[in-house]
Amino acid sequence: MNQTTSKTPVFAFIKQALKGEHQDFTQGSIRKGVLMLAIPMILEMMLESVFAVVDIFFLGRTEHPRQAVSTVVLTESVLTIIYSVAIALSMGATAVVARRVGEKDMNMAAKSGAQAINLALIITVVISIAGAFFAPHILQLMGGSAEVIAWGTPYTRIMFGGSVVIMLLFLINGIFRGAGNAVIAMWSLWIANGCNIILCPILIHYYGLTGAAIATTIGRGVGVLFQLYHLFKGKGLIRIKREHFKLDLGIFKTLFDISWVGFLQFFIASASWMFLARLITRFGDDAVAGYGLAIRILMFFLLPAWGMSNAAATLVGQNLGAQQPERAEQSVWKTARYNAIFMGLVIILFLFTSDYITAFMNKDAGVVKIATEAIHIVSLGYIFYGVGMVVTSAFNGAGDTKTPTFINFFGFWLFQIPVAYLLAITLNWGPTGVFIAIVTAEAGISIAGVIIFRRGAWKKVKI
Repeated sequence: MNQTTSKTPVFAFIKQALKGEHQDFTQGSIRKGVLMLAIPMILEMMLESVFAVVDIFFLGRTEHPRQAVSTVVLTESVLTIIYSVAIALSMGATAVVARRVGEKDMNMAAKSGAQAINLALIITVVISIAGAFFAPHILQLMGGSAEVIAWGTPYTRIMFGGSVVIMLLFLINGIFRGAGNAVIAMWSLWIANGCNIILCPILIHYYGLTGAAIATTIGRGVGVLFQLYHLFKGKGLIRIKREHFKLDLGIFKTLFDISWVGFLQFFIASASWMFLARLITRFGDDAVAGYGLAIRILMFFLLPAWGMSNAAATLVGQNLGAQQPERAEQSVWKTARYNAIFMGLVIILFLFTSDYITAFMNKDAGVVKIATEAIHIVSLGYIFYGVGMVVTSAFNGAGDTKTPTFINFFGFWLFQIPVAYLLAITLNWGPTGVFIAIVTAEAGISIAGVIIFRRGAWKKVKI
């Protein structure tokens, strides 16, 4: 261990990580580099975890909890398309910005960030208009009951209409992460989610389900305003100027080439989740609400692990830019080890407390039963998920978005979907079959990712 790191008290080290001061992650202790990035990224995703369960918690206490929760589940299942676009663009921005920072070319890093914002705005306009207009048809397509469609259309319309804030929140945080400024990314999500946590119970009280959508959109909008201030006026490593937004076809093409494959990568996974949500609707509103509650609780603990994995993307990008591929690989294995330990502890927690957690989150006994079973089964693969997340982030941070895309295609579409249908419908296992298909597919995807990563072809990717 680096001598300075070993002598630094834990709280002093955390304080240093949260100061947001510029760090050169291409030299010095790898362990310190991982932790300096991971601490704010984990804290960022911890509040995003809270964000993911706040709506479900308060809506579970309304007069119509099943219909409200079902609406959120079905809407979120389709919104994953937007999340896929946002994450893909964010991933592309992180890879390109990190590579330029590793090369010490800060002007091109800022210009790359501006071009990524241009690309995001163009895409979002189309998605927002289409989603808002077709809101009731989306719920119907996803198998929502007549009650769910009647109750949920305003919620779905607002969520799609305000999707620009989803897109920018993810994307701009990708720019900050690429620059190694994980603290600003953390604060933007903390502010966004903090606003949502305050507004959610108030607006749900007055406007019901629609209030949840308003609170979420306002909260994310405030977070985006915070991001834009620091991009244009802040004192960070990257400061975007007006001239950086002038269209640069070279950078635009690089971002697009990385991001569209990245979109396929996440869309393949998202489409699989959409299919599973649609499959679950065959077993009634209790099953849909229970599945949705379980996914939110599972994500509550997965998102901090995702935060840890984001550190790998930054470290890989910057070290490849600095012509240090072996250091990049060492960073990935250290990050994977920390993530595996964390996820192992979460498995133990779920084995003993999942029934209490689900009962606290929802008062409907049928919903709680389904959710508890889902958590018990799906969480068994958490160690695999933790390592797989890191490896996937490493591929993406290197600009190699194709490899995880192919892995996802085989793992989700050629394995998870057929197995889920076979177990749930053909063998009549119901929702249990879906849960088994999830844990089996995710474990297989993680193992395949590790095997291919060890071959090292990602080290030769040029962007």
